[in-house]
Amino acid sequence: MPSALLPVELPNWAWERAEVRQALRSRDVGALFRFVQQYAGASQARIATAVGMQQARVNEIINGRREVARLDVYERIADGLRMPDDARRLLGLAAGPEKRSGGVAFDLAAFPEVVRVYADQGSCAQEIQQHAREAEELDVLAVRGLGLIGLNDSLLRACLPRDQGGTGLRVRVLLLDPDSESLAQRATEIGESAESLASGVRWAEARLRELAGPCDIRVYRYGMLPTWRLIRADNTMFVSAFDAGWEGHESATYKVMERPHGPLFRGFRRMFETVVNGAHRTV
Repeated sequence: MPSALLPVELPNWAWERAEVRQALRSRDVGALFRFVQQYAGASQARIATAVGMQQARVNEIINGRREVARLDVYERIADGLRMPDDARRLLGLAAGPEKRSGGVAFDLAAFPEVVRVYADQGSCAQEIQQHAREAEELDVLAVRGLGLIGLNDSLLRACLPRDQGGTGLRVRVLLLDPDSESLAQRATEIGESAESLASGVRWAEARLRELAGPCDIRVYRYGMLPTWRLIRADNTMFVSAFDAGWEGHESATYKVMERPHGPLFRGFRRMFETVVNGAHRTV
């Protein structure tokens, strides 16, 4: 098939980038087409075929010599680029006639900070790791943290630049105090002995202490009964919940991105800082 006839589809993460969403809000189609070239590797010919334009017209739009103003053209562009519903709404359009496939994840247009929702942590493990590898700051709020960062094969430990001396990465980990009443209550909730759960916390601390030399890592014990499980990599946060009967990694996981006036990201970050301020540093 000629390359110009190949469909154009951006990866899901590209629609979530702040600069792409700003282009949609301002209806800057020239910028949008440039992002399509950047993130989908699409030529002007492919874009033109996808959105039903002449290549010369696409070239004029990309180079700022022509603007798009008609609603039907915006609709054609949205359909041709296979925009998810939240991107269509940012462009001022109604939801598409068909839902995009996304496995266990779906779009939440009503909450611009919540860009994706996953069935559980395993559904977004690779995405979490990608953000962690690129981050300058990594914050973790867990119970014992073994599955997240305490073991060699845990979700985040392989993302820490141990061999590079931890350059540019600051890590803070909050673990439930093994001597607290809250830990005993949490152990009862998940059907585990307090002794076993406390041992897991201490084991995670010991393994994290091994990273104290090569990484800028700080580990704290907190004493409250945990509600939220957080992983923050710079301006992206993955949030799940603790509850009686399930552990944090089994909960639905919300991908929350920092927005200029959004309360969720700022609220969760403020909560994390409050817990750190009241916690006891062990590493």
